[in-house]
Formats: sequence, structure tokens, C-alpha cells
Amino acid sequence: MQVNQELHAVLPELAHQSELLIAMFDQHDILHYANPAFQAVFAVRLDGSMSWSTMVFENYAMRRGVAINTDDIEQWIASAYSRRGKLPFRAFESDLTDGRWIWMTETVQENGWMMCIASDITHLRQDGRELRQARDQALRAAQTDMLTSISNRRHISQIIQQAIQDRHQKSMSLHVALFDLDFFKNVNDSFGHAAGDLVLISFARRLQACTRRNDACGRLGGEEFILCLPQLTTAQAVQVVERLLEDVRHDMALPDMPDFRYTCSAGLVQLRAGETLEQVIDRADQALYQAKENGRNRLVWLD
Repeated sequence: MQVNQELHAVLPELAHQSELLIAMFDQHDILHYANPAFQAVFAVRLDGSMSWSTMVFENYAMRRGVAINTDDIEQWIASAYSRRGKLPFRAFESDLTDGRWIWMTETVQENGWMMCIASDITHLRQDGRELRQARDQALRAAQTDMLTSISNRRHISQIIQQAIQDRHQKSMSLHVALFDLDFFKNVNDSFGHAAGDLVLISFARRLQACTRRNDACGRLGGEEFILCLPQLTTAQAVQVVERLLEDVRHDMALPDMPDFRYTCSAGLVQLRAGETLEQVIDRADQALYQAKENGRNRLVWLD
């Protein structure tokens, strides 16, 4: 007992003194702890209000933190978020704006809390670094929808397949929702494909914004999207989807046309015992079909 008490007292002090960059984010990706080494690299607020995406956006604007080479920071964040926290453990290299090179690790609990630890590896030999970076870039491209920057069909299918296996093993709930933008062809026909692309990107941002750490979303193709919601009751899953539909109704997706609005339909199902990926998506598609048959701009929960 005495040893455990000493351990609990020493660990925070060691983390505070460590040269490693250490941070803790909750299941909603809100920053709750960052040691001085992390704070020295990133401009952070430890008041429970700063999300990871806000931290990245603000550091990008101030040219601090990770060196990000992009002209579209929102697209970069969306792409990174589609991979962030989707595995129990992940490690990767990053360049900092001050010229250093770090090795970042993400460790995620089942409840969605994440611990990020980075170490300075600038002094290490860089043999093969360009090859590793090219490999990582190719992997990201293979997992990302080129237009919306969220997970593509292949990547989201892999994530949901793993979630299904986990839920079957642990007897935990898993809900899957399919979305289809209503009358999307009319958007392309009336305003052009460039406008249609803006609507798809805007919807993807709103879909991604409603996810927690353990959730996952992706674009299946065209105007169809999918959302995976583990560890929620049906009432909670319905609330998430209904809130998204309401958010979409007020989405000003086309800045040059402030009066333009669009809607989407959704089908929601809960994973059944022994069900496969194909089976659960097929039932979600049936629910989506009913939503469109019943007038669109609505959710159908198919039990």
C-alpha cells in the first residue's frame, strides 16, 4: 500500500520533469494535461476547452508545433483525424517547426482517453527517413478519400470490421448509420460539380465533428457516408444522428449562396450477435431506403 501511494505521488512529478513531450486527451479529444516539455513545443490551454484540432489550427497559424506543409489546414486536420486514435497504439515520425524531429506515440484506452508521448530523435541517423516518409504518405493516401479527406471506403470498412470483432468478443454494443444526401444530383445539375464538391466536403466536416475518439466515419462513394458508433445505447446513437441531421439542415455549405440549404437521410441499426460487416451494412441500407421512401430528411431506426 505504501509503495502504491509513493508511486501515485512520484509519477506526476516525473512526468512534469521529463524531457519527453507528454499529453492526455479525453474521448472527445479535449486536452486535459500537458507537461512543460509539451507546452514548450505547442501553444496549449489547460482549461478543459482546447481540442486537439483547435490546438493544431492555432499552432499552424502561429508557426509552432508540428511542421505542416499545406495550404488547407482544415483538410489536413480532417485527414489526420480519420486516423487519430483509431488503434490502441500508434507511432509515427513528425517534424517540428523549430527543426527538431520527434517520434510520437498514441496509446488509447477503451474509454477513448489517449496518452501522447513524443521523444526527440533528431540526433539519430536519418538513413532511410525519406523512404519511410514516402511510405507513410502512400499509406495515408490509400486510407483517405481524396475529396473530403475523411476515411475512404476501404479504410472505414477495415475500422468497422475490427470494431465488429471487438464487440463480438466483448459483448458490447455497436451501432452503424448510413447517410445519403437528399437530391444531390439536383445540386450538381443546378449549381455545377464544384458546388456539389463543396457540399460533400461540408457534410464530411459536420459528420466528423460529431464523432468521439472511438467512433469512426467515412465516405463510401458519391453522396453516401457511414458512421460507426460503439459503446452507445440505441437512444444515444439516435440522438447523435438526429443532432447531425438538424445540424445539416442549417449548414451554409455554399458561401456564395447563403440561402442554399440541403438535407440528408439516415438509416441506423445495431449490430446483432454473430453479424458480419456485410450483413450490418445491408440492414443499415434497408433502413436508409425506408428513410428515403418515407420522405427523406429523416432517420429510420431499423430494429
